[in-house]
Amino acid sequence: MGRRKWYKCNCISCFRAKLKVNDDTPLQHLPKPKEADATADLPYIDAEKDADILIIREIDACIAENGQAHHTAKYELMTRSIEPQLVIRRAQPFKIILTLSRPYKEDVDGISFIFFVEDEPKPSYGQGTLIAVPLLKRVDQKLPGWTAVVDKIDDALLTVQITPAHDCVIAKWRMEVDTRVIEGGAYRYSWETAIYIIFNPWNKRDQSYMRSDEWRDETVLNDVGLIWRGTLDTLRPTIWKYAQFDEKILDCVLYLLGHVGKLTGNARSDPIQISRVLAAVVNNIDDDGVVMGNWSNSYKGGTAPTMWMDSADILQKYYKKKKPVKYGQCWVFAGVLTTVCRAIGLPSRVITNYSSAHDTHSSLTVDYFMDSNGSGIEDLNSDSIWTFHVWNEVWMRRPDLSSRTEEYDGWQVIDATPQEPSERMYRCGPASVEACKQGEVLRPYDTSFLFAEVNADKVYWRHDGKTQPLKLLGKDIQGVGKLICTKAPGKFEREDITDHYKHSEKSKEERVTMLKALKQAESVFSRYYINEDFSDIHFKFHLQDSVQIGDPFTVVLEMKNRSRTKDYSVNVTLRVESISYVGKVKDLVKKDEYKCMVKMESIHEVKLNVKYEEYCKKLTEQGAFVMSCMAAVQDTKFDYFTQTDFKVTKPNIKITLPDQVIQGQEIIADLEFDNPLPVPLKKGEFLIDAPGRRQLKIKVKGAVLDKQKVVAQFKFTPPDIGKQTIAAKFTSKELTDIDGFINFVVNQKVEENGA
Repeated sequence: MGRRKWYKCNCISCFRAKLKVNDDTPLQHLPKPKEADATADLPYIDAEKDADILIIREIDACIAENGQAHHTAKYELMTRSIEPQLVIRRAQPFKIILTLSRPYKEDVDGISFIFFVEDEPKPSYGQGTLIAVPLLKRVDQKLPGWTAVVDKIDDALLTVQITPAHDCVIAKWRMEVDTRVIEGGAYRYSWETAIYIIFNPWNKRDQSYMRSDEWRDETVLNDVGLIWRGTLDTLRPTIWKYAQFDEKILDCVLYLLGHVGKLTGNARSDPIQISRVLAAVVNNIDDDGVVMGNWSNSYKGGTAPTMWMDSADILQKYYKKKKPVKYGQCWVFAGVLTTVCRAIGLPSRVITNYSSAHDTHSSLTVDYFMDSNGSGIEDLNSDSIWTFHVWNEVWMRRPDLSSRTEEYDGWQVIDATPQEPSERMYRCGPASVEACKQGEVLRPYDTSFLFAEVNADKVYWRHDGKTQPLKLLGKDIQGVGKLICTKAPGKFEREDITDHYKHSEKSKEERVTMLKALKQAESVFSRYYINEDFSDIHFKFHLQDSVQIGDPFTVVLEMKNRSRTKDYSVNVTLRVESISYVGKVKDLVKKDEYKCMVKMESIHEVKLNVKYEEYCKKLTEQGAFVMSCMAAVQDTKFDYFTQTDFKVTKPNIKITLPDQVIQGQEIIADLEFDNPLPVPLKKGEFLIDAPGRRQLKIKVKGAVLDKQKVVAQFKFTPPDIGKQTIAAKFTSKELTDIDGFINFVVNQKVEENGA
């Protein structure tokens, strides 16, 4: 129900004052601002004496019909039982029904709709935050801008179709309705229902328009997905609930745009600027953004990144306290950024890049400096290779990049993980994926950094001191961007999209593109020192088998002497170090040196065996290691160096449900996995996210002996029918980052005859 008031003034100050008072509170007229509203003042009307005045008694928001037409029916704002709000998409008509004091007379009655953005300090026509829309009998659909047209007249009921402009500001709007009578008075109605206007990927005029039905449904409407972590050899999907329709999420996103990101006026209509601001405000480095990053392996005072399962907990906690939530790493930033983009209708998906380069000096290379023993020189090694890195793609047109139609439209990379500043703020993008593939590294925004993440060359140097020249030990032109993937549309499966970002490794196109990019780079590092070719000995460095946490493992260097006449003496250093997933060395696990004689036409192997007892106390949270090899052929002065990372695998939690899951009926679910460690697990705890209840913690009683099952059980009552997901995590003193999920269907209860 709206507030029905009669006012002498039509100024914005009065608009805002009316929204802040109760119906029974006398309103004191506020002074008119110097720059008056473009609409004329309304004369004072005594409605009781003037029976001919057209009065609006109430407005029906047609929640169900608009929700279905605009694909917004799942928003909590639309489904709440008390005071539902309207969420609609721009460039598409929405329906409202006005209940009038008398039938609407097209020839004598004039109706105008006044819209203004609620949180704008000074709404204005020029900035697109104050809009006046007259009601017309019919509208030329080709005309730009807002329109309002009569749909149906049924006695005192007037049905109206209102269409926001295709470039309307993304915001929470308020609506006032003016009615006027020819040669008579006027009346204004303030509607209490807010109108949230968001992007419309279904409409061709919207800059976020997406042709693909399956990708649009996946990246706008799907509220649960998978985020891949691990390594190339141990791909590990993690469930994530985006929950973009949940309570307070849309309000939080608009708060982030307006109050934290300071985005105002017409800038709030542009997906390029909006996505760039969101990439900045999801981290807290430069502002009071959402998530505080932590890569220290110590999470006192907050939640470990591996324990998060959804965005709703993070965003709701942030919106309540307006303080950064502790703690996140790249997949957490990406999960939250997906939620805030989808909440405002911007198509977004999560991308994982395995072996992701962090280029700190814009050279498009990742340079490693080693001493004579193959140990990294910490002061010089600012570049790094992340075991994996997770970012986002959003879909939009990019008219700012090219005058050619659609050349760089489509997927654009944005990244909220704070790595390097972009225009003095820690964020990345939007960078066109197509521009990255073509080596157009100067295109805004941050395309050079993205290109290096997926296509940089790894270069190894030996540094013997400031007075000695660098010696090129080797280069790996295939060591970065080994796999780029995302969740497939409509399926809980992985889709390989590496070819979207780069040409095939070893192809002519890939090297041509790399050279093109290097010529544009701001600082091309001097990287073409010539190392004397030596082909008699072929080196192969690998892990003997995949490794489950708790098991021993073996690092193997195989040297094949292809000479038919000469033996070679080779000095070898093998080392294994624990690393964080961002490539930073934490601890030396084991190192050994070997002096070998590789006989002509023979193969010689050296092995470094590592026991669980040797690496258990040096494990990082995600169980990542780097193994390195330095080999020096004595007779030729040829040096060989290589390194590669790997990750120990961890068990998955198995979740078991009954064959039939019925809406409204209590369900018992079982959880279990095998303890893979040769030691007992102590202080174990499951964290469960299930439909119909808040996150549940279940403590495991007593210690779980080595190689025994870890089990738990819980109950839940699913409130809704259809596809649902349960996610679970497990942590203990000895074992962390164990997770699992199950997708299932909740069926509707079948009523018995006569019930």
